[in-house]
Amino acid sequence: MPAATGSQFAAQRYQRLSPCEHAFVTSQGSAHGRFTRAITSRNLFAAEIAARELGGLALDDALDLVVLIAEQKPERLEAAALRWHGRLELEASVLTIKESQLALSALADLPSGGEEVRALLRRLLRRVKPTLPAPDVVAIPEGTVPVRVSPP
Repeated sequence: MPAATGSQFAAQRYQRLSPCEHAFVTSQGSAHGRFTRAITSRNLFAAEIAARELGGLALDDALDLVVLIAEQKPERLEAAALRWHGRLELEASVLTIKESQLALSALADLPSGGEEVRALLRRLLRRVKPTLPAPDVVAIPEGTVPVRVSPP
């Protein structure tokens, strides 16, 4: 019987030591979970790393990142705000010129505007992109009558 090479020996040893066949998730969780925690803890560096790992952010998550950039790196705000506004223009299902101007104005006021400006941008985003759920609110389209469905 031929002797096992170094890599074959390591593979055989690994097979003996790891009877499980599934991958384990790290204690840090998913990239989106790390992004959310980084935004909550106001950690711009970690939020940007998680965003890159995700490969792209939903428009509401991207707004959270723009707000964090405005707070911590205002010199980068203009580029980030223009990118976000461009995505808003492309992805919004309904957006008027006045709403577009309002969004740009609010983005420019982020460093000094406080929570009112952030809340305004979030409300505008929910209005023009109705696929985003409002917190603790269930939207029922106007003219629709809710129907109770009985279980079979």
